[in-house]
Amino acid sequence: QVQLVESGGGLVQPGGSLRLSCAASGSIFSIRTMGWYRQAPGNQRELVAAITSVGSTNYADSVKGRFTISRDNAKNTVYLQMNSLKPEDTAVYYCNADVSTALWTSARPYWGQGTQVTVSS
Repeated sequence: QVQLVESGGGLVQPGGSLRLSCAASGSIFSIRTMGWYRQAPGNQRELVAAITSVGSTNYADSVKGRFTISRDNAKNTVYLQMNSLKPEDTAVYYCNADVSTALWTSARPYWGQGTQVTVSS
C-alpha cells in the first residue's frame, strides 16, 4: 500500500509563513501529479496547487503569488511554501498523489490524513 504523511501545519499570524511537507512511502513504482487541497469548515475540498512529475504547476487563483509548490522526486516528497498567509487560508490541508504501484497498473489517487493550518492573530 501507499501512505502519505503530512507535516508542517500549525498556528500563524496573518502575514506569516508556513511550509508543508508530504512524504509518500510504500509500494511506489511511480508518482505522477502531486498536489495540495484544503477544506475549511462548511466548505468543499478545493485544489490549492498541483505539480506534475516534470515540474509543471497549477495554482488556485486565491493563492497565486503567495504559495509555491515544489517536489523532490528522489524523496517522493511534495512541499507547499505558504507566504503572506491570510485568515481565509485557515483550513485542513490534504496532500494528494497519483501513484502507480507497479509497471502494469494505472495510477490512482492517494490522500494524506490532513494537517491543520490556522491563520489568526
